[in-house]
Amino acid sequence: MEGIVLETAIDMLLANTKNIIDFEDIDLFEAVGRVSAADVNARFDNPPFDRSPLDGYALNSAFTKDATASNPAKFKIVGEECAGDFYTGKLNDGEALRIMTGAAMPAGSDCVIRQEDVTVIDDELFVPYELKHHENYCFSGEDIKSGNLLIKRGQVLNASRIAVLASQGFTSVKVNRKPSIAIASTGDELLMPGTELTAGKIYNSNLYFLAGRLKELGFDPKIIGILPDDANKAAAVINEYKDNTDLFITTGGVSVGKKDIIHDVVKLVGQRIFWRVLMKPGAPVVSYTAGNMLGIALSGNPFAAYATFELLVRPVLEKLSGRSDIIYRRCEAELINDFPKESRGRRFIRARYENGCVTLPDQHASGSLFSAADCNALIDIPAGTGKLTAGTKVNVVLLY
Repeated sequence: MEGIVLETAIDMLLANTKNIIDFEDIDLFEAVGRVSAADVNARFDNPPFDRSPLDGYALNSAFTKDATASNPAKFKIVGEECAGDFYTGKLNDGEALRIMTGAAMPAGSDCVIRQEDVTVIDDELFVPYELKHHENYCFSGEDIKSGNLLIKRGQVLNASRIAVLASQGFTSVKVNRKPSIAIASTGDELLMPGTELTAGKIYNSNLYFLAGRLKELGFDPKIIGILPDDANKAAAVINEYKDNTDLFITTGGVSVGKKDIIHDVVKLVGQRIFWRVLMKPGAPVVSYTAGNMLGIALSGNPFAAYATFELLVRPVLEKLSGRSDIIYRRCEAELINDFPKESRGRRFIRARYENGCVTLPDQHASGSLFSAADCNALIDIPAGTGKLTAGTKVNVVLLY
């Protein structure tokens, strides 16, 4: 089988990705990073009353007409109001109320003068200049009007959005169930960090990449570990998750070597969707369904796993989670340095994007990991492209 183009592979994956319709109500304190399952509208105006934006004196501006430093307007101070208090009286002509930031404007007042600008002798206030109608005055509903849409369904809840909900008296919010994601690597050559590195073995970096990247994107994967290079044993592990997991991601075992077991594993656990995508690196991707679960098996080469995770898995995560901020973005950028290889097939190379330009690292091998550490983009090179020279405009996939 020759393979399918990347965009077709994504469409096929999404066609086999379920929409999570389960939701739960959770406490606002636990809601950061979760996805709203419903629109939320404002219950009331915020602020819920006209209020003072500063510490000073509330009064009627009409009685400051023609006031100057040498001929100040005079007011009788009839009381004091702090934030949280409520002055029940009404200011009469020539009366003022000492008021603190956030306190409700009393009836009969239409402005506030800063306390630094006035003179107070006993209970008498001296105002040295004219004030305007509604000067230093915050209106009810100035921030939020009753009925305003506060949160859209599918929005990720951050600290600011949660604060808005709290300002409306909400204690909980309805959110989508978190997708259940399991991750594993295959390969008898792999060891977990912390064990002695013996001859012929390598440490398992792919599992740490998958776990870290999923957590960066807001998910909490279940880390299975290393599956043995035995199709029956690996299938037995995967079968344990197929009815209660949304997505199972593995790396390794997807090509045509003696120990590329994923093809046999798929036959034991479910139904294959596709094998091979027309791209480099990471072409031998296998996708399958097993019970209620979607499985995506990526190449074991570190950068191949990196690239195919970003290009194929992220669209699936977007649909699973209902989030609008997961998918990568594309743009055009200017290449800063040369890429001396021809690309007979479609190729994705790692790069650093900044201010409309992309810079390439020295190393591009699919087994190389270190050179990807500071990259934040992939350059999408079409099939049949020759060597790229500095100054060329290229199509860029922005990963962060």
